[in-house]
Amino acid sequence: MNQREGKMTAIKALTFLMFAMFAMTTDSVGIIIPEIVKTFHLSLTAAGSFQYVTMGGIAIAGFLLGYLADRYGRKPTIIAGLTLFGAASFCFFVGHSFPFFCLLMGISGLGVGIFKTAALALIGDLAKSTAEHTSLMNTVEGFFGVGSIVGPALLAQLLGRGIPWPWLYVIAGFMCVLLILTALRARYPAHITTADGSADMKGMRNAMKNPYVLGFSMGAFLYVAVEAAVYVWMPTLLAGYHGPGAWIAVYSISIFFLLRAAGRFLGAWMLSRFRWTLVLSLCGAMILACFVASVTLGTGWALYCLPLSGLFMSVMYPTINSKGISCLPKSGHGAGAGVILFFTCVSAVLAPLAMGAVSDAMGGPRYGFLLATAFAGLMFAGLLLNWIYDPAARILNHADQAEYDRATAS
Repeated sequence: MNQREGKMTAIKALTFLMFAMFAMTTDSVGIIIPEIVKTFHLSLTAAGSFQYVTMGGIAIAGFLLGYLADRYGRKPTIIAGLTLFGAASFCFFVGHSFPFFCLLMGISGLGVGIFKTAALALIGDLAKSTAEHTSLMNTVEGFFGVGSIVGPALLAQLLGRGIPWPWLYVIAGFMCVLLILTALRARYPAHITTADGSADMKGMRNAMKNPYVLGFSMGAFLYVAVEAAVYVWMPTLLAGYHGPGAWIAVYSISIFFLLRAAGRFLGAWMLSRFRWTLVLSLCGAMILACFVASVTLGTGWALYCLPLSGLFMSVMYPTINSKGISCLPKSGHGAGAGVILFFTCVSAVLAPLAMGAVSDAMGGPRYGFLLATAFAGLMFAGLLLNWIYDPAARILNHADQAEYDRATAS
């Protein structure tokens, strides 16, 4: 391994750890909410603000500040986002009121949105082709999946020992300090700037007008709606199940996250060898089949099918995300990542709310999953059309050629 390859490996490792670190907190909210309810005597709707303000902060940062990575470079933007996230994390230790905690959640969401868009843009800089971009994105999201398993497990250990939940954020804060110190010493790839100075809100507007970016953003919106149905509402659907395999209901969320994480590492391998449009279509079909079986054959089938869907969901988001970002030149990857992240977070808020409203109105969580099955059907239809017509093939091939020409010239 030469010196340059060693530096790139170090940058990749730093990025992987970054995603794992913030997943530890964002995917632990479901365990924190019951603690908040008991401490402040809140309704579930009010306590759910922890989820909404965090996703709202990420969405705002992605949409309004995604261009920072293009304008100021990946490294300064990553460090700025990590600093904001770390500062908010340490402040959890001194807070005592619910509004203050909500404020910190929003600030930490802003920090995540800033450094995540820069990190997503950085992944594009590290990739030598759109295929490698997709493979790297799956690996990165695999580490996110690891963090989403470690975080809740760590929090459960803390609570079991009588240690308050804010200590999870303090631990994340110390990890953030280490990541910042490492990032300060690391040498990032040269930042590619635009000739027309569009690395500002104009760049965000251009990304929003790009039909390919919008198409992939809608794909991300539908995918997150389907994924959120499982990790938000599956425990409610399976509550009270006492049939064969009842232990699966207890660990259903953990099984789902484990399969999703394992599938993302497997997906990085699959997508480097098979046509991505075909892989996504097949996975979309299997996800739809899991949801159809769950709502038509009863809770006994949902017990197995919904956690299993995590395996097929694994490759969806990182692939959709990477392809959408690759539809823009590297100088605009920050803006593209910000737009897709915005649609992602909006879906993470609206879809669970819509499912909850339908479930309340119709008298049970099964009806909410009927809505989620409709989302899965729309997603599969879009993936099937994408496999048949492959509308982004020309622009992605152009991106590969541009990268080849740039590598040849250097």
